[in-house]
Amino acid sequence: MKNRFNRYLTYALASGISSAVVSCSNTKYLKQGQMLYTGAEVKIENDTLPKKEKNALKSELESNLTPKPNSSFLGLRPRLFFYNITKEPKKEKGLRYWLKYKVGEKPVLLSDVDQEFNRDIIENYSENQGYFNARATYDTISKNRKAEVIYTLRPGARYLISDVKFQRDSTVINQEIQKLTGNTLLKPGNPFDLDVIKSERQRIDNGLKERGFYYFHPDNIIVQADSTVSKNHKVELNVKLKDNTPALATQQFSIDKVIVFPNYNILDVKNGKYTIPVDKDSLSKYAYEDIYVIDPQHKFKPKIFDRALYFKTGDLYNRTDHNLTLNRLISLGVFKFVKNEFVVSDSLQHRFDAYYLLTPRELQSLRLEALGRTNSANYAGSELNLNWTHRNFFRGAEQFKAAVYGAFDVQVGGPKDANNIFRAGANAQLSIPRIVAPFRFNSSSAFVPRTNITLGYEFQNRTQLYTLNTFNASFGYVWKENARKEHDLKIIDVTYVSPANITPKFQEQASQNPYLQRVVDKQLIFGPTYSYTYTNTMLPKTNTIYYKGMVDLAGNLTGLLSGANAKEGKQKTIFDVPFSQYVKMEHDFRFYHKFAEKTSFASRIIAGIAYPYGNSVQVPYSRQFFVGGSNSIRAFRARTLGPGSYDPRTQKDTFFFDQSGDIKLEMNAEYRANLYKFLNVAVFADAGNIWLVNADEQRPGGQFSKDFLSEVAVGAGVGLRLDFSILVLRLDLAMPLRVPYYEKGDRWTFDRIDFGNSDWRKDNLILNIAIGYPF
Repeated sequence: MKNRFNRYLTYALASGISSAVVSCSNTKYLKQGQMLYTGAEVKIENDTLPKKEKNALKSELESNLTPKPNSSFLGLRPRLFFYNITKEPKKEKGLRYWLKYKVGEKPVLLSDVDQEFNRDIIENYSENQGYFNARATYDTISKNRKAEVIYTLRPGARYLISDVKFQRDSTVINQEIQKLTGNTLLKPGNPFDLDVIKSERQRIDNGLKERGFYYFHPDNIIVQADSTVSKNHKVELNVKLKDNTPALATQQFSIDKVIVFPNYNILDVKNGKYTIPVDKDSLSKYAYEDIYVIDPQHKFKPKIFDRALYFKTGDLYNRTDHNLTLNRLISLGVFKFVKNEFVVSDSLQHRFDAYYLLTPRELQSLRLEALGRTNSANYAGSELNLNWTHRNFFRGAEQFKAAVYGAFDVQVGGPKDANNIFRAGANAQLSIPRIVAPFRFNSSSAFVPRTNITLGYEFQNRTQLYTLNTFNASFGYVWKENARKEHDLKIIDVTYVSPANITPKFQEQASQNPYLQRVVDKQLIFGPTYSYTYTNTMLPKTNTIYYKGMVDLAGNLTGLLSGANAKEGKQKTIFDVPFSQYVKMEHDFRFYHKFAEKTSFASRIIAGIAYPYGNSVQVPYSRQFFVGGSNSIRAFRARTLGPGSYDPRTQKDTFFFDQSGDIKLEMNAEYRANLYKFLNVAVFADAGNIWLVNADEQRPGGQFSKDFLSEVAVGAGVGLRLDFSILVLRLDLAMPLRVPYYEKGDRWTFDRIDFGNSDWRKDNLILNIAIGYPF
């Protein structure tokens, strides 16, 4: 113990001496007369300003000063040190260039600081915040060839708004502005703030854009400040149109004709304009309802544009309908570029034509994908996919996707012989850009609602065990209220599973373990499913969230009408196959906190339950929950954990089966940081487990109970993420910290960690290789 303490003390002293050398050595590279700039401080001399207001002003002023000093860490400047010790490279590439100019950082000198410019910035910013009598001075403090600049601000009293006047006249635009004054951001008693004034100009512009003033601009508004009309540091504001406002900006426009070019090609543009028929005779033959669709080849049905376009002849222009139309045209998914132009057609009546110039995407595409993969369950394999897409299947922007695929997974190690897996199948989806229903569905969203019809088949063979044939079909709707909220309702979602080629080897194991028989039972699952997603992660906010909730109601109405009761022997069938009846819910909530541009904290909680009743005693195997693996609890191999405290090591099978459960609870937390460009690191912790609703004699400890918290598994680890923009390659190394199937009271494993033991490393260090982030 004493030797270990001495060794640690030596390391600490050496580290301290090295840090001091690094800190001091940066100045010795300076030339004669040069001084290293270490930063600036703004001191505010005003006894009447509240402390909170003074600190806010000081923070804003210091953030505006230039240049910024060399970056530092714990008082050291490691990037400057690497720049100084690296010799000048002969070429703009190689290790030396990378070390000096990418890792290193050029010294910021006192001579680089324009102190007069910074003083002007301080005074101007202060005046813009209402400190009209602000005056600033500066001084330099230097020591040991390092210099700091101190700026002293004497802001005086802050001016407050005494009154706000909106100039009146008889023009149409002024009358519309007067209608907007009730929501003004300029309030008497508030401090004068140039940023608020700019926001007020933008608010007025937004309001006028909604009232037909297409050519108006915020710069056409002027806010005059008069501090002479009152005393005690008050200022009166007068909001008015500028005298030189263009006449076009004051005119209220309405829509004349709406003309669509669905085959617009930028290569056909001549002299910056697209050749279009302008005479009424040429347009009349392309008329559809209230629009004109110039599509001589009839590639698109005109009614898709009638649904997407919000402008009609005679409508007053407004920005909301303008943006909604553009967004809906884009969300059709068939156009690569969407361009909009307004051309004045009648200046006296203040009318213009709306042109929509649409560049189609390639209507058909064929893609072949070859994938290689591995997972923590000791499988490696490959998959081949052939995908065909048609984006205008019935000329109404319907998207038809068809795919055929084949895949295999080979057992490459592990304590159990799980046999190899071969899969092959085909699926198709037709997505219609509207709600196909006997009722009318009106949506004012910028996103086109869709009706989705899917059909699929998969053949799965686990060698030496069994074969499964799975058929599925669904019909439902997807619609978005806005960019944050999405609904997915499947009116009917049907799955039929039919087993074949069940081997004696599997039958022998199933006779000893009845729960294995469920894997090869015939299954008929049908019913509605609904999911709701809310996310604001696309917004530039410090804290963002993601939530997805799902409910699956299988066989409920059929079971109720038929009087099914499997527990009492009244199990009903359809075509001699018992149908499943259960209720399933799952909630996935995620929280993200951004510390800096590439440093963040991410967390997730998943909770779910599937409850069988009526015609079912158990939830179908394919609808149960699983945990473990690269996107779950990473310290345990995929689908090997649970249920509850059940110990899978007690299995006598010669092969290993996925563990499933009816209840799921999972929690994850991850700290993410950037090391260099595409290289990111993470530290993470995962916890959770699955449980059964009903007891299973073959899996003791699997049923959910009041002691469920003691059966929560915990793991932690570190990871590397290679972010190549088009994909993220993730490598996570995790180890278990709490194992639920150990003896109760002895489930934490801190005292068993032994990195020096190869057997411990083999059994406890789990490497997960995956594409993308886990959540």
